[in-house]
Amino acid sequence: MRFGGGVLAGLASLVLVAGVCGAEARGPLRIGQEARRAEATSSIRPGRVAPPAVLPAVTSPTPVEEETRPPIGWVDFCRNGHPEDCAARPLAPETIALTTALWQRLVAVNRHVNSTIQQVEDIALYGVQERWTYPDNGKGDCEDLALLKRRMLIAEGFPRQALLMTVVRDEVGAGHAILTVVTDRGDFILDSKTNRVLPWSGTGYGFVKRQSQMNPNLWVRLGEPASPGLTVAGH
Repeated sequence: MRFGGGVLAGLASLVLVAGVCGAEARGPLRIGQEARRAEATSSIRPGRVAPPAVLPAVTSPTPVEEETRPPIGWVDFCRNGHPEDCAARPLAPETIALTTALWQRLVAVNRHVNSTIQQVEDIALYGVQERWTYPDNGKGDCEDLALLKRRMLIAEGFPRQALLMTVVRDEVGAGHAILTVVTDRGDFILDSKTNRVLPWSGTGYGFVKRQSQMNPNLWVRLGEPASPGLTVAGH
C-alpha cells in the first residue's frame, strides 16, 4: 500500500467526517537498553495482581485496507497544542518482538492509566462533543487514555510506528478509541474498558480505522466503513 500526501499541513485541506470517544518494513524491533532500564526502574505499580509472566497466544494482524480520512479529533489535536505528536517524518513500519518483559510493560501501563485517570466524557469536561487531548488534569475519555498510553510507551522506547490510535465500534455499536500495539505475535489492544490486553480479534469490536504505521497523520481503513458523524463516546 502506498501512502501519499503531506503531514500536518495536508490535513487541513481534507474533507473530514466527525472524529471519534514509501519505506519497506523492517524486521521485528527489539527494544534497546534504554527501554529495558525503564522497565526495571518504572514507578508504575500494576496493583495487587502481578502482570502475566507468560506471553499471549499468537494472533493475527488486523486486516488493513486503503487510506482514509483521519478523525477530526486527531486533526484538532494536532492543530491545537500538540505539534510534537504530529509533525513527525514518515518512518518505516516497525513490529515489536514481544518478550515477557515487554508484555508485562504493556499490561502494567494499560492497568495504570485505567486505574489512575477518572473517565469523564468530553461534553462534561470541556462542554464540547469531541476533544482529543492528554488527560493531564487526571480526567479524560477513551481517546485521551489511549493517547496517554501511547505517550508513556514511546517514552519507554517502544516505536511510534507500532503504537497506533484506532477507532472502533464497541459492543453496543458506539464509537470508541483504543490503542493498537503491533507485535510479532499479532496485534493487541490497550483499552480503557478493560485491564486485560486482548488480541484485536478477541475484543468483540468492529474495527473502523487506525493510524498508518509509517505516518501518524495518515489513517487506513480496517474493513468496516464508518458512518457519517461517528464520534467517540466517553468510556
